[in-house]
Amino acid sequence: MTSSHVTHVLFICNSNAARSLIAEVLLNQLGGGRFHAYSAGSTPTPDGKPDPRTLEALAGAGFPTDGLRSKSWSEFGLPGAPQMDLIVTLCDEAAGETCPVWPGRPATSHWSHPDPRAEEAARNPEAFVHTMLAIRRHVDLLVALPDERIDRLVLGAEAARIGERQAA
Repeated sequence: MTSSHVTHVLFICNSNAARSLIAEVLLNQLGGGRFHAYSAGSTPTPDGKPDPRTLEALAGAGFPTDGLRSKSWSEFGLPGAPQMDLIVTLCDEAAGETCPVWPGRPATSHWSHPDPRAEEAARNPEAFVHTMLAIRRHVDLLVALPDERIDRLVLGAEAARIGERQAA
């Protein structure tokens, strides 16, 4: 890959209602055109709507939310779907699931982030903002990689290292 290549990244979480949508928006906004992010889940919300608190956290930080929807990961295995360079799971449950075989054999990584919709987190009114800030730290590290490091052979290793860094 070269700097002229846009790196396609798919963020996965179970329901695609919070963490993966946050990561999609952040990378699309902060990636400087070098990345195109998508998100999906193994069991998207039945109505296709993100958690409203996800939209509030993003909009409150000045990020766009128009058109965000909860989607199935099966959409990205269909003919004509964009070919991914990197698949990142954001929840421990999705990381443990049997994922589809992705066309092109993209690099994979796991960035563990607690679910802001979980019962204990849901009692914290700032849970979604905290999750957004933690995911942003990982996205910022990915975006900061120089073009020569954004290469299919090293992208997976770099993404794994980012995921291993503890959110401060």
